[in-house]
Amino acid sequence: MTAPRARTAAVCGCLTLLVALSACDQTPTPMPRKPSAATSVRDMGGMDALIAAAKHEGRLNAIALPRDWANYGGLIDGFEKRYGIKVTVANPQGSSQDELDAVRKGGKSHHAPDVLDVADTFARAAARENLLAPYTVIEYDAIPRNQKDRRGRWANNYGGYISIGCNAKRVKTCPRTFADLLKPQYKGKVSLDGDPTRSGTAFAGVYAAALANNGSFGNIRPGLDFFAKLKKKGNFNPVESTSTAVKSGQTAIGIDWDYVNLEYADQFRSKGVTWRVAIPFDGTFAQYYALAVNRHAPHPAAARLWLEYLFSPGGQNLRLQGYARPALLAAMEQDGTLDEAAAAMLPTVEGTPQFPTDAQLEKARDIVDRGWAKAVSG
Repeated sequence: MTAPRARTAAVCGCLTLLVALSACDQTPTPMPRKPSAATSVRDMGGMDALIAAAKHEGRLNAIALPRDWANYGGLIDGFEKRYGIKVTVANPQGSSQDELDAVRKGGKSHHAPDVLDVADTFARAAARENLLAPYTVIEYDAIPRNQKDRRGRWANNYGGYISIGCNAKRVKTCPRTFADLLKPQYKGKVSLDGDPTRSGTAFAGVYAAALANNGSFGNIRPGLDFFAKLKKKGNFNPVESTSTAVKSGQTAIGIDWDYVNLEYADQFRSKGVTWRVAIPFDGTFAQYYALAVNRHAPHPAAARLWLEYLFSPGGQNLRLQGYARPALLAAMEQDGTLDEAAAAMLPTVEGTPQFPTDAQLEKARDIVDRGWAKAVSG
């Protein structure tokens, strides 16, 4: 899709003798807004004006974006090369909660994050706290209704399925289900990617475990019970399943998004690590990650341009190259902009993903926040 162009304000009245009989009834276009007040590219006077303003700022503050997560390495490099804007990433291994904490703490500081990439549960919380600036990208209408905020404060950009990654050189038989993870041969080997009270990934791992153990979107408690059992059997490894832990061997089995585990398989193949990936059929859980602009972004034009870039067909196809499922996948299939070769590399998952409601997410979050420490203590 092309960027909407600002309408040219017309002067009412007779322009020349040649058009003396033609009167103008067009409504003048408002003057472009400041970037911090712009709720769309139209408010900026068009894409060229947004790009110019962003280039003038020259910088984008991001946070918690590992280069091997959903192809952020390729996305950051592409953005910098295309627009000449320097992207700085603070705390690359940070969690969704770390991002919200940084926004709260940063206030109107020049070092505050401009943009957020958080699990959609955290995006909803940030919107309720009035931390986010309303901004609808050009492709906003093509984003599924249940994957965006109706006021434009956040929109899901990419997603995936919870998976089980395994170092086949350290584990004789790799697990394929949550039930497998309880087997005695996996003693001290099973890790989550963070603390589920702070990390959207780890929270999703608990939700998936609940679904695998007779739980539901409305009942996440069996997920806590599963990890309590995993801890009691000695199989739970408290070391966070990061790329460093996978590479070093500290993490032998990691519960993480499929796009993260698949990236590890590619990344460490030449390092002698055989990382195998399975999407557990007994606990299939999908989720998207949302993008948003900090209400007090120190570089508001660059922040808005970043969102336009990540929701463009080019940005969405770069997601595919990192094994992440773009939020606009269906729309791109329909209009012919999808990278079909990259899409063909995605793992096959049976059925249509289902998602918990806002009320179910809030209830689940409260249960995990209150029960996680007890589940894995001792």
